[in-house]
Amino acid sequence: MDCVTSEIAGYLNNSSMIRKMFEAGLELKKQYGEDNVYDFSLGNPDLPPPEAVHQALMKITAKVEQPFSIGYMPNAGYPEVREKQALQVSREQGVEVKGANVVMTCGAAGGMNVLFRSVLNPGDEVLCPAPYFVEYGFYTGNFGGKLIPVPTNPADFSLDLEAFERAFSSKTRAVIINSPNNPTGRIYTRDEMEALCNLMREMERRYNRTVYLISDEPYRFLNFDGVEIPSYFKLYEHSIIIGSYSKNLSLAGERIGYIAVNPAMKECALLMSGLILSNRILGFVNAPAIAQQILIDAIGSEVDLEIYRARRTAMKEVLDAAGFEYFMPQGAFYFFPKSPVADESKLVDALVKERVLVVPGTGFGGKGFVRLAFCVSEKTISGSKESFIRAMRNLEK
Repeated sequence: MDCVTSEIAGYLNNSSMIRKMFEAGLELKKQYGEDNVYDFSLGNPDLPPPEAVHQALMKITAKVEQPFSIGYMPNAGYPEVREKQALQVSREQGVEVKGANVVMTCGAAGGMNVLFRSVLNPGDEVLCPAPYFVEYGFYTGNFGGKLIPVPTNPADFSLDLEAFERAFSSKTRAVIINSPNNPTGRIYTRDEMEALCNLMREMERRYNRTVYLISDEPYRFLNFDGVEIPSYFKLYEHSIIIGSYSKNLSLAGERIGYIAVNPAMKECALLMSGLILSNRILGFVNAPAIAQQILIDAIGSEVDLEIYRARRTAMKEVLDAAGFEYFMPQGAFYFFPKSPVADESKLVDALVKERVLVVPGTGFGGKGFVRLAFCVSEKTISGSKESFIRAMRNLEK
């Protein structure tokens, strides 16, 4: 087993359930055909990109023979794209942001790795509400940090401020907020975030060190009920926005994202220099040229939110018919229903027998729950109804 590090070997062992689901899905699709297997396991947006993306690609194709048309650019990205991204963040945050405060990255994942390379020392801790996106643990671990999941209130996944206070220590370097949240669909309220930011300021004073608030925002536009997503730049000086265009432009495979640093941060210029250097020395060099050029014309466009809203309604009807208990997601494209049995792997197995694929919640720090991604066709969602009902009945036997 010395062909990989012990750390990677451990990661592989812990991801065995995901491999199991993937392999089970392949077998089921071979046996029953893809239309008869109901796969809710992956958050891979299936909608085609909006027309603005198509038009941008046509323009890029027309000039591709020009010298350096898709060559290197500054490590932080094309200046024009950084300015356009800054304007978008300014609109969302209600704070004026300049292009100099933005770094274009290889997706939000690349952005988070760039940030952690810049601010984490070995042994530093990063807090996040649980359930959480499982990759956060990998990203912090890449640079000697440690992820500390903080439990939320299980009825509605709201923040537990007392649990956060207990989790803080002299090693705390950052808090990640993902709102709308993957996997729960929760959007944290202004009151919750104000309380958390006040606690973070108190911890900064207590331990005499900067604690960053990192807002991971790939699902910002998937806000089904139009609830407020407060401005973190207004709430907290040491705040950083990380976003991507995987979901709102359906560009998941293009790997284009950004980091935006709060201009109110006293050492903003130094942090920006560190981020730009980290983008290079990690081997990203710069965000993809074609993807950045797409954004010149496509920033501000998005896929049709109503399609995802209709799918949320269809998925709700299926879960209701099957008798699931769940929190209605306010955003993102996931349901995170409670398993009727304590060991959610039994529910997962029962669903597999009915040709339904979901992901156990344990991997997201949500034991006793499962995650369903409803970024699939309404036909798939409605077609799964009887399978969900049978699986639930079989669990009762």
